[in-house]
Amino acid sequence: MRLSIVLLLALALAACDKQKGEAPQAQPQQQGAPASGIGKLDISHRGGDMPAIPFLGPTDGPATLTQYRGKPVLLNLWATWCAPCVAEMPTLDALAGREKDRMKVMVVSQDMEGRRAVGPFFAKEKFAALEPYLDKQNVLMTALKVGDTLPTTIFFDAHGKEQWRITGAMDWTGDKAKALIEGSLNGKAPTTL
Repeated sequence: MRLSIVLLLALALAACDKQKGEAPQAQPQQQGAPASGIGKLDISHRGGDMPAIPFLGPTDGPATLTQYRGKPVLLNLWATWCAPCVAEMPTLDALAGREKDRMKVMVVSQDMEGRRAVGPFFAKEKFAALEPYLDKQNVLMTALKVGDTLPTTIFFDAHGKEQWRITGAMDWTGDKAKALIEGSLNGKAPTTL
């Protein structure tokens, strides 16, 4: 029993690696906010353009990141089978509600099962501000050179230029995240967390 608890905590603190061709990871029974609250800041892609690649919007119509140009976008790539992804979703929902007038928060699922996996998850969680975007072919991960790690969250400024990305889970209601978001919305690009 003790080993099971330790294993679940380790999963909640780590980022998920997307394993192509393997069965998805099982979700733990209980999820909460990410315990450490701080992923890894990466500014090596700063200045990169927001891709114009289409994916599915909340009503299964086409969506792109570029349709939100003119407003900052916080893009979160996640999956229902990724425990750290699931753990940070309530904090992303709170952030989306709090900052809806200043930026767009988009959570784009990388689940290969698409709506079949994401629909029940969103129905169960009853998010107030998040909408379920889908990228079953993982084209955004490839275009943005994310690699295999989920969650990955990328901040684009109003001009569609990447400013930073966080690899791993983050408590988006925590003090570090608030300072990171506030600084970015005010044109102060971070160099550290």
